Amino acid sequence: MDLEDQNVLVTGASRGIGRAAAEAFAEAGARVAVHYGKSRSRAEELVGGLPGEGHYAVAADLGDTVSVEALAEGVVERFGRLHVLVNNAGIYEQHPPTEVSFDEWKEVWERTLTVNLLGPAHLSFLLGLQMAEQGGGRIVNVSSRGAFRGEPEAPAYGASKAGLNALGQSLARALAPHGVSVCTVAPGWVATDMARPHLQGPEGEAIRTQSPLGRVASPREIARAILFLAEPGNEYLTGCILDANGASYLRS
Repeated sequence: MDLEDQNVLVTGASRGIGRAAAEAFAEAGARVAVHYGKSRSRAEELVGGLPGEGHYAVAADLGDTVSVEALAEGVVERFGRLHVLVNNAGIYEQHPPTEVSFDEWKEVWERTLTVNLLGPAHLSFLLGLQMAEQGGGRIVNVSSRGAFRGEPEAPAYGASKAGLNALGQSLARALAPHGVSVCTVAPGWVATDMARPHLQGPEGEAIRTQSPLGRVASPREIARAILFLAEPGNEYLTGCILDANGASYLRS
C-alpha cells in the first residue's frame, strides 16, 4: 500500500489497534500524528521508532469538546492538510444492568458515549470539512462486532459502536460529493491491552474458539484493514462497514 506524503491522524494510537495502525501508515510512507490521552511516554516512544519523518505525538481529551477542537486545529496547522482521520480511540467499561446502581449506570453511559461517539463525531465534522475544502480525504472509524451482536455486560459500549456505524454511514452520504469517503472497520476480539484480562482469564479459551480460526485477531491484522479502506483508489467503498471478526459473528 502506498500512502507516500499522506498526512494521517490516528486517535488512541499509543497502544493496541491504534499503535499498529500508526506503524502501518508510517511504513506505507505517511506522516502520522499519534494521538494519546494519558500515555505520553508510550506515544513518544512510538513516534521515535516510526520509519520516515514528520511524525509527532499529540495529547487530547476526546471527552472534552475544547480539547477536540484544539486537536483538529493543531493537526491542520502542523501538517497543512490532513488526508486520513482514523477514529480509533475508545473506552470499554462493564456495567451489567442487573448489577450496578443507577448512578453507576448513568456515569458509564455518559463517559462512554462522550469518548466513543461524540469525540469521533466532532473530529469528523471539523476535519471532514477541512478535507472537503482542500481536495478530499478519508475517514476510517473503528467500531466493533458488539454493535451488531449486543454487549450485555457493557451495553453503553455496544450502543456507542452502533452509533459510530450510523455516524459513518450518514457522513459517507453527506461528504461523498465533496471528495471525502467514510468507512468503518468492525473487529471482534483483538489481542490488545484492553482485552488481555479477558483473554488470560478463565473465559479466554471460550473467547478464542468463538472464531473457527481458534484465535483472536492481532492488532496488525486490523491495522491492515484500516489501511485498505484509507488507501487512495478505494473511495467507492465509502459507507461500508467491514467485518473483521474471524467469522465469529456473521451477518447478512
